[in-house]
Amino acid sequence: MWDYRYLSRIDFRTVPLILALMFISILVISSMTGHGEIEKFLTENTKIQIRWFAVGWVVYSFCVGIDYRKLRSWAWILYFIVLVLLVGLFFTAPIQNVHRWYRVPFLGREFQPSEYAKLTVVLALSCFLEGRGRSASSWRTAIQALGIVMIPFVLILKQPNLGTALVLYPIALVMFYFGGIHKKVVAAMTVLGIAGFLLIGLMFSGVVSHEGLKPYATKVIQPYQYERLNPHTYHQKAAQTAIGLGGLTGSGWNKSEFSGREWLPEAHTDSVFAAYAEEFGLIGVFFILLFFFGLIYFSFQVTAGAKDTFGRLLSAGITAYLAMHIIVNIGMMCGFLPITGVPLILVTFGGSSVVSAMMALGLLQSIYCRRFMY
Repeated sequence: MWDYRYLSRIDFRTVPLILALMFISILVISSMTGHGEIEKFLTENTKIQIRWFAVGWVVYSFCVGIDYRKLRSWAWILYFIVLVLLVGLFFTAPIQNVHRWYRVPFLGREFQPSEYAKLTVVLALSCFLEGRGRSASSWRTAIQALGIVMIPFVLILKQPNLGTALVLYPIALVMFYFGGIHKKVVAAMTVLGIAGFLLIGLMFSGVVSHEGLKPYATKVIQPYQYERLNPHTYHQKAAQTAIGLGGLTGSGWNKSEFSGREWLPEAHTDSVFAAYAEEFGLIGVFFILLFFFGLIYFSFQVTAGAKDTFGRLLSAGITAYLAMHIIVNIGMMCGFLPITGVPLILVTFGGSSVVSAMMALGLLQSIYCRRFMY
């Protein structure tokens, strides 16, 4: 099933982009957890992240070597396993007052199943929509496809993990479009998504009052859920402050006066982009956005070149998954979206995020390597 020869057929243009993002991750994590001491480049968190990158490359290589078409037979098994893991979280002790992680005692680390749930949904939808063929445009297929997405969506939302749950929405929309789901369903989801993002954007830009909208919004959702959309939290302001202090060239590595003094919450995890922007400025931001653009551009090329329906759906879903993490995380830090814990792929500190991203990139390369096979 696994063939090492395909490792020589990957799109090598993506490798330096991945390595560059990993290097940025190490720089920022080192700076934010080294407490301003230059000699402490390899902090404990930096060493952990490097180990996860090593694991990520192993997972990446494994995914490249396997024939992605063989995953059809595993799609529903993996989907069921992830659902069991998501349900099981509610029977474990909470970590940081939420049910998002499992503790792995012998590793001393946490495992976050929701990160893998997104990939599993992509895989299950790809398998389901390919099997429907010409009947994909029926209302029955649309309802079933929505059910595949909604079950993990609700379970993740209940953790609570609003950001990860919402990432499933654009992933499903992209896959419904490529899979031929009824046009009215795709159109309705598009309008609803645009309206939602527009409303949040207006709220966070100050055009729509957060307090003024509260009496109407709390008729639909709980007050504590609505408070997650508060644009005036300290975290929101701190992230924008850090980005603003970066200016054109930034303060320099390990010289941040705001993020480095722990005034920016979660500087090496959720807020890693803001911490990076303070130290490397607008010029640094330009380069990291360039790296991300290249990664997404090459991912879309995989979708365009896929020779079978399953590969096209799988690559489209994975590309949407990668793109939405980038857009949402940066949008959160810039004050356009609520801070909901969506990681910046390959940069945010964390094993589940790194491994799932490398798994996704490896599957893309598996599709790319086999684009001439029928």
